[in-house]
Amino acid sequence: MSFSELGLDPLILKSVLAAGYENATPVQMQAIPAALTGRDLLVSSHTGSGKTAAFLLPSIQRLQAEPTVKSIGPRVLVLTPTRELALQVEKSAMVYGKELRRFRTACLVGGAPYGLQLKRLSQPVDVVVATPGRLIDHLERGKIDFSRLEVLILDEADRMLDMGFVDDIKAIAARCPAERQTLLFSATLDGVVGNLARELTRDAQRIEIEAVPHKESKIEQRLLFADNMDHKNRLLDALLRDVEMVQAIVFASTKRSTEEISDLLADSGFASDALHGDMQQGQRNRALQRLREGRTRVLVATDVAARGIDVATISHVINFDLPRQAEDYVHRIGRTGRAGRTGIAVSFAGMREGGLVKNIERYTGNRIEVHTLPGLEPTQKPASGRPASSGRPRGNGGPRGGFGEKRSFGDRSEPRSYGDRPPRGDSRDNRDRGYRADARPAGDRPARSDAPRGNRFDGAPRAYGDRPPRGEGFRGAEAPREPRAEVNGNSIEYWEKREREAKAKAAATRSYGDRSGSARPGQPRSYGNENRGGARTGVRGRFKD
Repeated sequence: MSFSELGLDPLILKSVLAAGYENATPVQMQAIPAALTGRDLLVSSHTGSGKTAAFLLPSIQRLQAEPTVKSIGPRVLVLTPTRELALQVEKSAMVYGKELRRFRTACLVGGAPYGLQLKRLSQPVDVVVATPGRLIDHLERGKIDFSRLEVLILDEADRMLDMGFVDDIKAIAARCPAERQTLLFSATLDGVVGNLARELTRDAQRIEIEAVPHKESKIEQRLLFADNMDHKNRLLDALLRDVEMVQAIVFASTKRSTEEISDLLADSGFASDALHGDMQQGQRNRALQRLREGRTRVLVATDVAARGIDVATISHVINFDLPRQAEDYVHRIGRTGRAGRTGIAVSFAGMREGGLVKNIERYTGNRIEVHTLPGLEPTQKPASGRPASSGRPRGNGGPRGGFGEKRSFGDRSEPRSYGDRPPRGDSRDNRDRGYRADARPAGDRPARSDAPRGNRFDGAPRAYGDRPPRGEGFRGAEAPREPRAEVNGNSIEYWEKREREAKAKAAATRSYGDRSGSARPGQPRSYGNENRGGARTGVRGRFKD
């Protein structure tokens, strides 16, 4: 379907055609006519599906009518999770509304100076694109007025919630007029996103586009297993030296990794640059501008670049570190193959990251083909049992493989039989044990009786009196016992007896020579229990001399 059939204003349609767009995407065909009616929308669509035009075109067309409230505040507010996406949305808004008179936009993002933003807000503005954090700052300072706001748009709502902006979004929505149109676009409409949508919208129309592109995708996905970090660096160097590579984005998991990889590539002769959240907005803008101009060949970035970057010359996306969320993988590889172009997405996986690969394949519904580079093949085997050869998802009748394959603890040609186990006494670990009766001398304990002992699980109560008598050396319960003499531990006689026993024992066990203090000539003096100072030798009892 062409844009001329969607009911757009001729001035807006002229801008769209001048930008090179002729046919509408599925999300645009459904969302634009529904949004023109003024109804709230909940739209689920994947990245790269053209959703920016789906919410901007009907919102800009609404600006053709005169506002009912006289103010300089915005009439359309777009919230985005990242600065790059906000800049991209503002750029698209200026393209679609360039034929309108006095059409003004403002972009409010962190990392940029307040002065220029305050200057833009001091004049009447039509469209404001902002990140939640910086917009809250302007609201608390009283620098922005929402009295004439007509449309509230939440782009990538799921991503904003993942970044912890749920409270900021609710605070911003509370400042907006109740009689407004709300358009929420997200990759999913379930869970927390669904709860937020119910709070912010009224009688919203739900539009769901296929979450993941299958047939439309022109991105070739490859998987390379790496033994360690050094192996990853050598694989990256080999990929970037390929003649087919024009420009590439390398995704790393941390800000520190982006700097280290970028410096390593620069030392190797590549025109590389880094992009992460700790950089000032001016630095991030200059990095993206160098990428668009072709001066940067390799951009090493965190997930802040996974959304909002649309550079036609990006031929490769390399996941140096796999994303922890499968959805982020889709947004990462979407930076290549834009607008019907072809692209290559290469992911590096460690030997213990098979679970992450499996989650990505389950989310996308496609199996990622495993590749190797000549001379850089992995020397280890993935711990998850991931096959090293490519193939399609197996059917129910095929051999079991992939990450679900069970671990093998040896090649067993036949089922394990517990009857052919060697006797316990013959095994290596029990070679010194054997049976107790065979290993113990016969005189240590009398032989047991041969009478049956009975089954202790036969249900009948166990009778201890029915046991056969043991050997003669065993003193049973019926043998007469000698009565024990009562001992009074507090009596004088008891402690005098203990004193005498201790003296006798000390005299009998004396082994360290003469204690008289004189040693024989030529013999060393012994160091036993000497009677030093005439002290009395004996136990320390209650009574002393």
